[in-house]
Amino acid sequence: MTLTTILVLISTISFLFFGISCFVTAEMKTEFIRYGLSDKLKLVGTLQIIGALALGLGYLYLPTLAIIGAIGLSILMLFGFGVRLKIKDNFIQSAPSIIFAFLNAYIAIVMIMNN
Repeated sequence: MTLTTILVLISTISFLFFGISCFVTAEMKTEFIRYGLSDKLKLVGTLQIIGALALGLGYLYLPTLAIIGAIGLSILMLFGFGVRLKIKDNFIQSAPSIIFAFLNAYIAIVMIMNN
């Protein structure tokens, strides 16, 4: 199993989990209220699920779709990092968003170079 495969699995599973949790957990609703984005909870959850499916299924069957998914998730996480900065979260609270932004950007770059 290659590094890219492992990273795609990590990203796909993580975003499916967090996307679904936007629809089913009170904790996510509370977090989005804290972000000042309670009206965007379902949109973000939907984008996370679509991005995860595009990344995972695209990686298996259609590399262009995986690249689009990875870029979309990277952009989504950059916005998430911006929100964390805006509400003055600490480094530990902000780190996952920027890590996932870089992880998905890396996946996109590797896949572009290999296509």
